[in-house]
Amino acid sequence: MSPRLRRLLGCVLLLPAATLLVEGWVGPSARAEPNGAASARGRGIPARSERDQTNGGIMVTQVDGLIDPPNATLIRSSIAAANRRGASLLVLQIDSGGSVDTDVAPLVRAIRRSRVPIAVWIGPSRAKGKGAAAVLAEAASVASVASGASVGPAYPVSLDHPSVVGRAPALDLAVLAGSNGRSESGARALVHRRLSADDARRRGAVDSVEPTLGELIVSLDGREVHTAAGPVTLSTAKVVGEGRARRRQPNQTVHFRKLTLAGTAVHTLTSPSIAYLLFVAGLSLIVFEFFTAAIGLAGLVGALSVVGALVGFSHLPVQWWAAGLLMVGVLGFSIDVQAGGLGFWTTTGAISLVAGSLALYGGSSRLDVPWWMVTLVCLGTALFMLAGMTAAIRSRFSTPTVGREQMVGEMGQAEVDVAPDGVVRVRGGLWRARTNRATPIDAGHPIRVVSVEGLVLEVEPQEGGAKDYRH
Repeated sequence: MSPRLRRLLGCVLLLPAATLLVEGWVGPSARAEPNGAASARGRGIPARSERDQTNGGIMVTQVDGLIDPPNATLIRSSIAAANRRGASLLVLQIDSGGSVDTDVAPLVRAIRRSRVPIAVWIGPSRAKGKGAAAVLAEAASVASVASGASVGPAYPVSLDHPSVVGRAPALDLAVLAGSNGRSESGARALVHRRLSADDARRRGAVDSVEPTLGELIVSLDGREVHTAAGPVTLSTAKVVGEGRARRRQPNQTVHFRKLTLAGTAVHTLTSPSIAYLLFVAGLSLIVFEFFTAAIGLAGLVGALSVVGALVGFSHLPVQWWAAGLLMVGVLGFSIDVQAGGLGFWTTTGAISLVAGSLALYGGSSRLDVPWWMVTLVCLGTALFMLAGMTAAIRSRFSTPTVGREQMVGEMGQAEVDVAPDGVVRVRGGLWRARTNRATPIDAGHPIRVVSVEGLVLEVEPQEGGAKDYRH
């Protein structure tokens, strides 16, 4: 087996081990555990330690980014936990641009079947509530938006299936809003429009505009809301202090929940930009390792990066032909690096890399990789392949004091099998080599240099080399 084939096999064998490592890390992502009192800082909410968390109280679940399987599981488990504990209120704090690989209808049904009042707050400031986030807000007993935040458009609800999910009867915004006492016409305005916080409140699409989470909680005190168990009057605040120091604050423990480390890992990998970046970077590192003499850190990092990208791709609407173009792009650059100069494959690689980057994801255009990232990744890959990797190979396989043209006729030794490619040592320097007309040379046997092509030496055995009958 040639050294290059052994190195490629080694990189392939790393993938199952890397997969097991990642699965072991992210496996428990479905379990969203309560977070500590640190989440309460800066919200005007008294902090509580884990020991203080008992049944009941107010629960706050933080949902950031795409509503993907980890975030969907977090929402479902929070609703179940709130009903199991007998919480007085569950607040879903959402900042999301939509959902992927998630059926939103079961989340809506879970909210509507909850005996515990559920409030959705699109916050903090500058947060957005698009797609599924807008639908969940209209399904909740209370819908609120932070000052400076926005809500809508609600469709497409699911970014990976923009035309299918939007027609689900359970996701009719007007029906959801009307069942919670909000304006049906205001909810219809959210279907295809983005509304500012004030505009959404003016149209009746949301119940209130609250600057902070703490303000939302205390503002709900005494409010009657609809739940699956019937109307419920909320008690969420108490008055403390006297005179000018008099103020309202939550009258019960506030428990915070968010994704665990494992869930955060899967959620991060599901980001379209991060999955794309990891895929291209991982392929480049694996190719780099393929040109070195043994499996090392670059190959391991590259394999783990590709595995991480595939975890993200499993939740995203990847067009696999476009992913294939990315592979062709990296391979095209590597072919010309092997040849020692720019040529047809460099052009083919550049075109394939750009085309694959622009067409990688199907579904809604909101999932497209930003143009600035495509530019940086494509330029960075080209620079790494044509400059960085060429310099690394030259540093490893050449000796600066040796004139390449003067090496024709020099004797050396095969460091590994040259069949037909391998590595030889000439005048104390390591060079990439190719056999003369495919005459195999075993490791340790003497060789003779017959020509130089870029950074590659063409060699033959000291004795018994194939004869060229073309001359």
